[in-house]
Formats: sequence, C-alpha cells, structure tokens
Amino acid sequence: MNSYMASPEKIERKWYVVDATGHTLGRLSSEIASILRGKNKPEFTPHVDTGDYVIVVNAEKVKVTGKKLDQKIYYNHSDYVGGMRETTLRQMMATKPEEVVKLAVKGMLPKGPLGRQMMTKLNVYAGPEHKNQAQKPEVLEIKERY
Repeated sequence: MNSYMASPEKIERKWYVVDATGHTLGRLSSEIASILRGKNKPEFTPHVDTGDYVIVVNAEKVKVTGKKLDQKIYYNHSDYVGGMRETTLRQMMATKPEEVVKLAVKGMLPKGPLGRQMMTKLNVYAGPEHKNQAQKPEVLEIKERY
C-alpha cells in the first residue's frame, strides 16, 4: 500500500482570521503554527507546505503569564562590534506588538526554506482592522486549554 504524499499544485488553501484578544501568547502561537504548517488537514505531508493562510488581529491585546513582560528579552545584533541590542517584551508590546506574535510563531515552525515559506502566509495586525477582506477569511475560534 502506498502512502499519500501531497504535491504543491493539489493543495487547496483557506484563509482564517484569528482574534488574539485575551489569548496567551505561546498557546495562541502554537495553534497558529499548526495551521500554517497544515497539521489540521488529513493530507499533511512534512516536507510540503500544506498549510493555510492566517490573519491575526488585535495582537496588542495578547497576554503573557508570570514576569515575562520584564524578564523576556529579545536580542538583535547589527553585525558590528558591540552592536547587541536588548529589548524587553514590555517595550516590544508598546512599539511593535505584531512582531511579538510573528517571532513566537516563527520559533515554532521548521527552520530553513520550508519554514520561511510558511511564514509568508502569516499576516499580523496590532488593531482590529485588516486589509485582507477580499480573501473572505473564515473566523477561527481558538479554545484556551488549561
């Protein structure tokens, strides 16, 4: 019996919109990464991008637990000597909340060209409005599991 392997031209992609209001950052990101990867589909194939498009709105209203707002640090280096910059989660949420969600999802996707291709299907917006109305996205309810 042969195993089914999805081919890129046979994949049907859907658009989903997710409201991040009140969701925990890590739990929300893992669900989004699963959809971007295509693990919610029966034709999931590990080496093919079988995932759907995801639009995240209200990224500024995502929550974190514990002391992460002050203790979680994002590092950025300019490739010059002494060019290391540190930014706390609190500063990132104040300036670029959509980047926080993007980085969290990026860490949960495969590394390499396949993961970079999957990241292109993620659109994150800080506020409630998004500019992907023409794609007619379905609302995706993500349930908090505790």
